[in-house]
Amino acid sequence: MNKYLALATLLVGITLNAALVQCQQLTIQTDGGKQTALTRAEIAALPRTNVATSVSDTFAGVSLIALLEKTGISLGGSLKGKRLASCLLVEAADGYRVVFALPEIDPAFTDKQIVLAYLKNGKPLDEKEGPYRIVIPDEKKMARWIRQVTTLKIVDVQ
Repeated sequence: MNKYLALATLLVGITLNAALVQCQQLTIQTDGGKQTALTRAEIAALPRTNVATSVSDTFAGVSLIALLEKTGISLGGSLKGKRLASCLLVEAADGYRVVFALPEIDPAFTDKQIVLAYLKNGKPLDEKEGPYRIVIPDEKKMARWIRQVTTLKIVDVQ
């Protein structure tokens, strides 16, 4: 009987681990509809950005521009014409959504820093905030500091 319990425990552990890995994936969709799922390891392999905030916390993660470039979405000064009417839609696990105009992310247009954080004060974000959270140190209100980020989508404004 104990070997069945051990096997059941192992299977539950494998299932929970797979679910944890799945929930730590981030989906990025281009304006052409192509989707890319990035794992936590792929995101953590990008250059790390650390930001201190006015609420006395330090967040670490990756800049949105680096994340978008990883999936083939190039901004870097190439925004002009119709592309200026495109946005980044950020979606959370609870259905909360925020948008950023692409020029808000492009370093050719702004010095604003927007970070997809996965660490807070050196520790992984807890269930309430993570696994990923948008952090924008210079914004006066934290309304776009979206928690539990699951998806980033480039959308055109019609």
